[in-house]
Amino acid sequence: MAYRLFEGKDHASIYQKYRFTPPDELRTVILQYLDKKKGQPHVLAVDVGCGTGQNSRVFAPYFKEVVGVDISECQLEEARAVPGYSNVTYRKGTAEELPFADGTVDLLTAASAAHWFDQSRFLTEANRVLKSRGCMALLGFSDSDTRLHYQNCGEKLNEIYEEVKQVLIPYTSNPVAVSESKLQELYCAIPFPEKERIEGIPTTSFVPLWKVLGFIETWSMFQVYRKKDPQAAANLLLNTQKRFQEAMGVTSPDTEIEYTMKYFCVLASKP
Repeated sequence: MAYRLFEGKDHASIYQKYRFTPPDELRTVILQYLDKKKGQPHVLAVDVGCGTGQNSRVFAPYFKEVVGVDISECQLEEARAVPGYSNVTYRKGTAEELPFADGTVDLLTAASAAHWFDQSRFLTEANRVLKSRGCMALLGFSDSDTRLHYQNCGEKLNEIYEEVKQVLIPYTSNPVAVSESKLQELYCAIPFPEKERIEGIPTTSFVPLWKVLGFIETWSMFQVYRKKDPQAAANLLLNTQKRFQEAMGVTSPDTEIEYTMKYFCVLASKP
């Protein structure tokens, strides 16, 4: 991968704790696409840039084998520590040199990861490892579509959330902007004639305020900010928590708020 920002043990730990799992509706869309284009049996799914395995585990009930691939051994350690998924394994590797034989993969997925890949090299590898009629599913979310709500103060919470993002803009890498474009350039570069993009798949969770703050902590731009100025990064989280609680009129970060995200997915089927 061209960027290596998620490899440390601390970052892996918070990634496991705070990252959201893709919604069930999106999983259904992907599986229906695979059923339509390739059909059964579903033998091998490979989740590239798997991190701590949230997306890998989503597909465990539907494949004989699921393999998560990531460059970070710390991320993989967190993934392997999750019990109860006997058909899910994890391997160290990159999107540009996938550790699989030619024509062996039924489904190749990447969740909030494809924007970090070397585009042309990844697409070459995807074409190599996919079976005929095998499918790619590259999914993610646009944080510009995220909305927070609590009683009658949703607008204020969204203002605070947006202000945090504005603080972090100088520390935002180009691949994050690629993700916000919903992988438009990568979609155009996919050589397969059968491809489509799906946008605006909503998922709403009711989560404690501390999880929203933890999610901010997982952002690559926050990690860059923390590396540059640890105290300023800590203060940003503390002040954001304080502002959220004041706006909500609550004293505990355990208070649950409504958190809505919109996912997108790039789907493609190898001829």
